[in-house]
Amino acid sequence: MMGSSHALSGAAVWLAGSLVLDQLADFHQTPLQLAVGTAICAGGALLPDLDLSGRVTTRQGGATVAHTFGVLTLFLAEVVEKFSLGVYRLTRLKHDPRRRNGHRTLTHTIVFNVGVGYGTLALCNAFGKWAVMGVLFFAFAMALRGLFERWAERAGWLIVTLAAAAAAYLVYERLPGDRGYPLLGMAVGVGGLIHLAGDMITRHGSPIFWPIPTGRRLWRNIGLPHSVALTAGDKTETVVLRIVFTTVAIFAGAMLVAPVLLDRFNISV
Repeated sequence: MMGSSHALSGAAVWLAGSLVLDQLADFHQTPLQLAVGTAICAGGALLPDLDLSGRVTTRQGGATVAHTFGVLTLFLAEVVEKFSLGVYRLTRLKHDPRRRNGHRTLTHTIVFNVGVGYGTLALCNAFGKWAVMGVLFFAFAMALRGLFERWAERAGWLIVTLAAAAAAYLVYERLPGDRGYPLLGMAVGVGGLIHLAGDMITRHGSPIFWPIPTGRRLWRNIGLPHSVALTAGDKTETVVLRIVFTTVAIFAGAMLVAPVLLDRFNISV
């Protein structure tokens, strides 16, 4: 799937999940907490594609997330891609194919994304304020790049960086610590898992079960049969799925925020 589709799916699933928890588990969040969780999940849904590098010197190629901070993230994507390829080559079994790049290997596994979510939570708990602001900053920047791709391309990485930094600072000053911080790691991890689900409906699939062998392979890509799988970037994804994701996000968001607004303005229904 394309970067914007991944980000939209992350936002939609987080809002839909929040609505389910609100209705069935009486787990309420403020509009600010909802917005933060949605943005971080959208940003986290781009993170696995940090293993798709481009040409650093010319800023060409690479996944959407690799352009978040310009040359810096393009270089980081190059490092992640080479590291992922190294892990693949060290752990591949006889029947796993030889590869020349590390895209859709290590970062596209359940182990990696659950680990990133837990690591984010542990980092925030251990280092407090600055770690939280750092997570917010990076996640907001990725979310801006994914959800507002055309604007981000026109504005450039510097404007995206400044906007993410300002948003991270403003949010941190207003986000209650007893509810907002623990959800940071969960939002990042859930976003990554949603990314895997999105790639699994395309023809390539993802090696989600690594390091558990499946048959005689350790890096088997799991996904839909080619006859029904999507082609990344086709009309079904860029039109149909994006409309579905947007509709779900708007509906769930409205259902969650409406009671708060009605109560604030003393409006009875």
